[in-house]
This record gives sequence, structure tokens and C-alpha cells, in this order.
Amino acid sequence: MATHECDVCGANVLELRRGRCWGCYARWVDARPVGLGARCVVCNERRRRLLRSTELHGSWYPTCYSCAGQAMQLDPQPQTIAELKAILRRDRRSADRRAGKPDTRVFQWERRVGDRRLGRLDECPSIDDDMIIEITVEEETSFEDQTRIRELVA
Repeated sequence: MATHECDVCGANVLELRRGRCWGCYARWVDARPVGLGARCVVCNERRRRLLRSTELHGSWYPTCYSCAGQAMQLDPQPQTIAELKAILRRDRRSADRRAGKPDTRVFQWERRVGDRRLGRLDECPSIDDDMIIEITVEEETSFEDQTRIRELVA
């Protein structure tokens, strides 16, 4: 069998991935940073220390380590992110599993109100006009009153 030389370490291997042996490729993937504000495309995890870039069908997506590990074990890999979400869906709160069973809790109020995780960035609310801060630079600077809070004039 023909061997190929790794562009990074120079090892002769049978298979290259992006010009690298599997060890160099794995280190390269682990070193790829995720962007600010990134979220796992499957479970919407937002903590950057739990996120990594994952290659699925030639495209890179931010995923948490848990979803990335599960996605890499799938054979065959799903063709779309929607299919991947459906396979890896682990939100058991979507359906009430207590339906038809007596509630034996001492305090019987519903704890599953609201969504604990935020959606994707396109689902975020738009910026409210009251949140905008205007910064002005005056030519004559007076250091007596450096911070002023003013009402926004509409």
C-alpha cells in the first residue's frame, strides 16, 4: 500500500486528513477555537469551555463535547443539523412522563415552567431603544461632572 507523508510531523501513514496524520489532525481540531457567543447547534450549551468546533460533512459547527462525542459515533452520520438534533435529543422535559400517574410529591407545583436554555441567536429579542447608550465628545471638557445620566429624548 502507498504511504503518505504528514505535512506537520512528517510521519508516513496510510491515510491523511487535511494533509495531516490522525494524531496531528486531532490536535489541530482540538486547537480550533469557537467564536464569541457560540452555542452548541444541538443542545444550545453556551459555556465556551464546554464547546468545540466539529466538522460535519465538510462544514464546521460549534458543539459541546457531549454532543460532539455522540455525533462522531453515529454511523451513518445525519445529513442535516435537524436530523442530528432529532437523534441526539436528550431534553426529556418536552413531554410529561407523569401523565396518567398519581403525583406523589409533597409540594405539587410545576417546576418545568419556561425553557432553561436559550435558543439560537436568530431567536433572541431585538435591542430595545432604551438599552442604547449615546456617547458624545465635547470639545470643551469639564472634569467637574464626568458621568452624567440623561434621559433619551425621542
